[in-house]
Amino acid sequence: MTDLRQHATEIREQFSDTLDVGVDEIESRLETLVSEYRVPIEEARRSVVSTYLDEADIERDELGGGTSESATVTDIDAAERWIDLTAKVVDLWEPGADSIAQVGLLGDETGTVKFTKWAKSDLDELAEGSVYRLGNVVTDEYQGRFSVKLNSSTTIEELDADIEVGDDATEVEGALVDIQSGSGLIKRCPEEDCTRVLQNGRCSEHGDVDGEFDLRIKGVLDDGTEIHEVIFNQESTEELTGITLEEAQQMAMDALDTEVVVEEMRGDVLGRYYRVAGPTLGRYVLANDIERLGAPTDAESVLIKARSI
Repeated sequence: MTDLRQHATEIREQFSDTLDVGVDEIESRLETLVSEYRVPIEEARRSVVSTYLDEADIERDELGGGTSESATVTDIDAAERWIDLTAKVVDLWEPGADSIAQVGLLGDETGTVKFTKWAKSDLDELAEGSVYRLGNVVTDEYQGRFSVKLNSSTTIEELDADIEVGDDATEVEGALVDIQSGSGLIKRCPEEDCTRVLQNGRCSEHGDVDGEFDLRIKGVLDDGTEIHEVIFNQESTEELTGITLEEAQQMAMDALDTEVVVEEMRGDVLGRYYRVAGPTLGRYVLANDIERLGAPTDAESVLIKARSI
């Protein structure tokens, strides 16, 4: 049995009691993501599972057969887990689709996490600034960013309490030894509340769209003991490299190739030492504050290590 077939079979078994969908259809969805859009198999699986969760609005027992567990925001380290979460509504955003009733940010003493409440779940409204005990929410993950979804089995209990929302920021430093794939000049889906990076002009959720240009670096800092994966958004990428979004677009236009942008960035920053501080998003640190610590004493060894990753 192929890897795709095995994943499709496992997904089919997971939804066997709630969806009339066959292994062939699931395998076809996985094949499209993996072969056509070059999505890694584990990410493709999460995308397909998330799609079926949205379609079926799966209840806890149907998905995992077990009970949910109490958790804090920092406990969220995997997708498809059912948890109970006591948190404060830190911020509410305008939903980007009719299928979404509310979307925003939840926080507890350990940090913050994005939440989505589906319209068809028919749940009570959450109020900004209020604290709730949320039972049976399901965790999700996309590109290292974790979130929670409120569905028809979720229970909502408002508490007469307040929570001092914690700062989940961390600080790391080391030599920048690698710039990962998906860095440089990229295009994102323009749909509201969707920041997915386009693959061949296509969003995995919204299909063919006219993307919006953005800059980012997915980098690896090595402190000599362990490595830290860091994401630099447009603002921090411009600060790090000195290349603005407009300049990057012009470079790509002149060369008829977006790869020239990331190659220019590699030449500017690889092998240099940085201190980076910001919130943790899954396995990544989001670089809100950057301090350059100077050039390495042995640049060649650092670059050799970068090529070997």
